[in-house]
Amino acid sequence: LLGEPWIDGYKPATRFQNSLVDAVIRWFDAHPLWTTQQLERTARTLARNEFRDEASLWIGPPPTFSNSLSPIEPALVELVARKFDVAARDARNRALGEAGEGLVLAHERNTLRAAGQETLAARVRWVSREDGDGAGFDIASFEADGRSRLIEVKTTNGWERTPFHITRTEMAAADTHRDNWHLVRLWNFARSPRAFSIRPPLDVHVQLTPTTFLASLH
Repeated sequence: LLGEPWIDGYKPATRFQNSLVDAVIRWFDAHPLWTTQQLERTARTLARNEFRDEASLWIGPPPTFSNSLSPIEPALVELVARKFDVAARDARNRALGEAGEGLVLAHERNTLRAAGQETLAARVRWVSREDGDGAGFDIASFEADGRSRLIEVKTTNGWERTPFHITRTEMAAADTHRDNWHLVRLWNFARSPRAFSIRPPLDVHVQLTPTTFLASLH
């Protein structure tokens, strides 16, 4: 729930006493610098492990296709999200975001080369780095048959159901380019990156909650 890596051999528990949540919140309140230090460690790790074109990644279906509900109570997820805003923290972590985009970029080029589409692989663009963040997607790639493939990348060190932010621009791009827009969610990134892909309409897979409002004077 906190978007942090877990201990090897101990998967995140789906059933636990609510008092544990209170204890964790008290610990974080007493150690406010811990999250910042974790982000700095992640940035150093990513800097030492630049993803190259030979990087491989398997992109599977979203958790919503497993025909099972979230194993953690929605009210508990909301409580933790309000207290720690894991999605906002991941969004602010520029090193994490860029490393995730770089891995997906390499994956797209690899996939096209494996399909014998070297020319298309050379045309894959890192749009958010070359043109800025205003396009509503990070990577402009292609399917093996030449069709456009527009990819928005969201990266976390946490588990697959860690919440994430999506902007109005990204929502508009998903609606405008419904046939070729993809959201690739990378998770467990710092240790063993895994991913799934979501296609529009997004509200089939995620619950969209407004978190900011524009205030204009009367």
